[in-house]
Amino acid sequence: MALLSSLSHSPRPFSTTFHHLNSSPSAYSASKCRLYFTFFNPRIQSCAPAISGRIILIPLSSSNICTQESAKVDASLLTITESFYEDELWAAACLRIRSFHDFKPDTFGVQDHMRYLAEREFEALKERVSGKRAGFRRVSCINASLPLSHISSLSEDLCTTCKFSVNGEDRVVVATLDLNQCLSLPDEIAGKKPEGIGADIPRAYLSNVCVAKELHRNGLGNAVIGKSKIVARDWGITDLYVHVAIDNEPARKLYIKSGFIYENDEPAWQARFLDRPRRLLLWTDLSTT
Repeated sequence: MALLSSLSHSPRPFSTTFHHLNSSPSAYSASKCRLYFTFFNPRIQSCAPAISGRIILIPLSSSNICTQESAKVDASLLTITESFYEDELWAAACLRIRSFHDFKPDTFGVQDHMRYLAEREFEALKERVSGKRAGFRRVSCINASLPLSHISSLSEDLCTTCKFSVNGEDRVVVATLDLNQCLSLPDEIAGKKPEGIGADIPRAYLSNVCVAKELHRNGLGNAVIGKSKIVARDWGITDLYVHVAIDNEPARKLYIKSGFIYENDEPAWQARFLDRPRRLLLWTDLSTT
């Protein structure tokens, strides 16, 4: 797997003001091995084209089941926060590319191509979080991180690719998601609750949820989802939604464990048109929990 270097500049906030956000995502199906959830990238309408026809993207199918044991982590060292600094957003973007794409390791130019994808997601992520797109009320990038020293022996690729520094400490983003306050996500079926929505839009969607493959089965997915619920309640959200590929059983089980239930599913014609597996729309009520 290619290595992506973290940004070398010091962390600095680019914006903490939320206004509106517009996006037109392309949702990628999640596999049982490398992905947990659907991929929401407002700038990439499909898998990026090959560079000079030599980059080979390997789609991740639902039949790819992880058999390796996941490393155990010390939960007391885990930090889950909303992210506003560029270094941490870059680390989150790299984790998403690392999770949502798979390449032949010996493919020519794969390092440059993966960095290209990460830079596109990084710029799009900054734009979303800073609220520069119409149609969305606000968006938050929520990351879970561990000290580099705690997992340095686990994966050189993960520690190099997804590292950032805060308060003089090197940390690694190990799970990430976006919380989007809006009526609907582009190219996705919309939630039905609450009815009669006004200007405040008390509805939100999770997207881009992923966990480093080396650290599955540590409760990291449930932890970032739990944090997203806290943030959503602070925003006044009453109804939280998430889309998941119909054949992604691990993701669906995790969402159900986190309190989501079935509300709707994507029409077959729409999935065929978008060339992807059908989506389920899951919902949870935040007004009573």
